[in-house]
Amino acid sequence: MSSHHESIIREPLITGKDITYAKITDDVLWPVENKPNKAWWIGFIVASLGACLWVFAVSWTFWYGIGSWGLNKTVGWAWDITGFVWWVGIGHAGTLISAVLLLFRQKWRNSINRSAEAMTIFAVICAATYVVSHMGRPWMALYCLPLPNQYGSLWVNFNSPLIWDVFAISTYFSVSLVFWYIGLLPDIATIRDRATGIRQKIYSICSFGWTGSVKTWQRFETVSLILAGVATPLVLSVHTIVSMDFATSLEPGWHTTIFPPYFVAGAIFSGFAMVQTLLLVTRKVLGLENYITMFHLESMNKIILVTGSVVGVAYITEFFIAYYSGGEYEQYTFLNRFIGPYWWAGCMMYGCNILMTQLMWFKRVRTSIPLSWALSIIVNIGMWFERFVIIVTSLHRDYIPSSWAMFYPTWIDVSVFIGSIGVFFTLFLLFLRVLPSIAMAEVKLLVKSSSEQAKKKLIAEGHLEPSQVEFYKESLINYDSVEISEYENA
Repeated sequence: MSSHHESIIREPLITGKDITYAKITDDVLWPVENKPNKAWWIGFIVASLGACLWVFAVSWTFWYGIGSWGLNKTVGWAWDITGFVWWVGIGHAGTLISAVLLLFRQKWRNSINRSAEAMTIFAVICAATYVVSHMGRPWMALYCLPLPNQYGSLWVNFNSPLIWDVFAISTYFSVSLVFWYIGLLPDIATIRDRATGIRQKIYSICSFGWTGSVKTWQRFETVSLILAGVATPLVLSVHTIVSMDFATSLEPGWHTTIFPPYFVAGAIFSGFAMVQTLLLVTRKVLGLENYITMFHLESMNKIILVTGSVVGVAYITEFFIAYYSGGEYEQYTFLNRFIGPYWWAGCMMYGCNILMTQLMWFKRVRTSIPLSWALSIIVNIGMWFERFVIIVTSLHRDYIPSSWAMFYPTWIDVSVFIGSIGVFFTLFLLFLRVLPSIAMAEVKLLVKSSSEQAKKKLIAEGHLEPSQVEFYKESLINYDSVEISEYENA
């Protein structure tokens, strides 16, 4: 038996029969090289309407000012910062899947990293729009960067956590964009070689002269590992810095040292949930069930379960520390989340993020596509409410009861948020039309070792013990794309 074959007890990462390099290319590039189907058009039209709503709502905000939002003298941060933190968190899964799992040589990332990386780019763009909108004077955004300007000695306040956000997110976006584009080069070159006319010229420019030589591949792998090493600390640093916007204040409910790891776990939690939401639809609409298998989906569900449990422990820790501290203001802030006027938001947060997530302990839930899709949406709803609870309920009742106030979102608040979702899905659907949603070059590496047909070959050639073959057959019920009947005579 060749040394490159994997153990039979490992689940195949590519299912189906007669999988060849040419078939992988044809299957993955079908949406890019052919006219979009009806499902794509329906999604694109709905998403485009949401993007138009975003343009209108943001234009209204720029024209009339942020007074058109529901902000008041007590709640100066509300839906805008909630949406900002929510989108930054969603962008975490892409870097984790691409960089961290690459460094740990996890092959199951190969089918999902491309879509996750694209999701990261689009989510960070949506997050950045909130920052610019909240400034009130968006033309002043340039002065957040330490660049030479006409004022000469005017520099940003490096002691401000808000400036740390600018550097963290801009660095995260830059590295993620480069990492994503470098990984695209082999696949763009494949599209270039199959295209004609103006499309060939465009993809030829975008491929940066990729030749596919041995030296090119060596440099590609070296650069990928370097970028993975650079990007890995960003998974921890970006949301840690975002959490310091709150943790460095003296506001009850914010001034806590648990926020950095708590926010990072929550970001990975919501990010993987959004990847799950997108991939479950993408694999069905584009017919990629052979490459995004149940093993990929269950692996992501396991990470969602782990990070969701970490977030649940953080919730419990927050309440215990508030009780143990003896600070009456801190205690009231957390009690207010249960019995205050925003009790319903607290219930949504704890219910979606803790109770519903624990259903994934059951394998039947983890391997159910409808339930996985529903739970992924529920997780993202819960994580939005988590940010809303942290921000609004900690602000609307401060030290002086006479200044207590309720926050009520206006139609502009709601429109900006819904519109940002429309922008996100518009960009993602356009990505599916012009670039491959799966890293073809990386998936092809798995055909001879980790595919279903490679394992069938091992069985047919008699390289395995009968007990190993039986174990493999018994495990086939976990794969939604595998026909057990094909193994009856094996």
